[in-house]
Amino acid sequence: MITLNEHIVSQLEDRIRFVDYCIGVFPQLMTKNAVKKAIKRKELLINGVEATTGYWMNNGDVVKLIDLETRLPKPFQLAVPIVYEDDFLVIVNKPSGISVSGNLHKTLENALVGKVKLSTELDAFKWAKPVHRLDLATSGLVLFSKTATTHRRMAKQFENREVEKEYHAILMGALPNEKGVIQQVINEQDAMTFYEQLKTIPSLRSKQLSLVCLSPKTGRTHQLRIHSAQNSCPIVGDKMYGDDKNTLLHKGLFLVSTRIKFSHPMTNEKIDVSIPIPHKFMALLEREERRWKKFNSSET
Repeated sequence: MITLNEHIVSQLEDRIRFVDYCIGVFPQLMTKNAVKKAIKRKELLINGVEATTGYWMNNGDVVKLIDLETRLPKPFQLAVPIVYEDDFLVIVNKPSGISVSGNLHKTLENALVGKVKLSTELDAFKWAKPVHRLDLATSGLVLFSKTATTHRRMAKQFENREVEKEYHAILMGALPNEKGVIQQVINEQDAMTFYEQLKTIPSLRSKQLSLVCLSPKTGRTHQLRIHSAQNSCPIVGDKMYGDDKNTLLHKGLFLVSTRIKFSHPMTNEKIDVSIPIPHKFMALLEREERRWKKFNSSET
């Protein structure tokens, strides 16, 4: 286990149970509910023993907040571009084909071990931990937290839909309008995606290809991939929701997280981070347009 923080009880005058005393003792446990959850997860110790809600506090008691991760993950050797970093969080550009985290060695989380500067805060993690995730096949911006407080506050922003995200994708076909909103249920849950069609070209493979900007307002699993396919415009390279003509050998999924906007969890500063559209996107459009023109000129 890893000790994140430690507190020694002193100048205790009135009798108080642990669940009430611990509120606000550590920056990530500011409410009674948060304390109860930490107790349930066995993340709080009193004098080296797992804490219970009803324990009566005494002067000299040592309270520890622990991380049950017993050791650092084994680093995975992978070059990952760091787009933004400070003492509280880091934003990286995930390559496609790699999981953000999980019970695997080859994950983005393990790839960042030893590459990210650790926080100097009291509640610092021993390694950066993801606040949200992208699909295995999706590339682009992923936010990691360096401290427990950062993680909790950013998770709340995601939960409250206060984080704005933009993606770019290439679709097989064209959506009905230049701009619009897709509101179609996914797994019996409401789902909403705003879109803007940036460029549409003729294509021999699929009649049309479209470069689009997608902004999800809900966070359903595979939302952008499903919404695109529901409108007869699956994302190029989507083996799950497309068809055999939808994939290109060794090119992967043409979906990338290109922008993320949020309020900094500690300073409240507006953070707006973006990356360019990958080269393979524009290269595909240019190549398909050339092929179409060449074919039609030979026909005439």
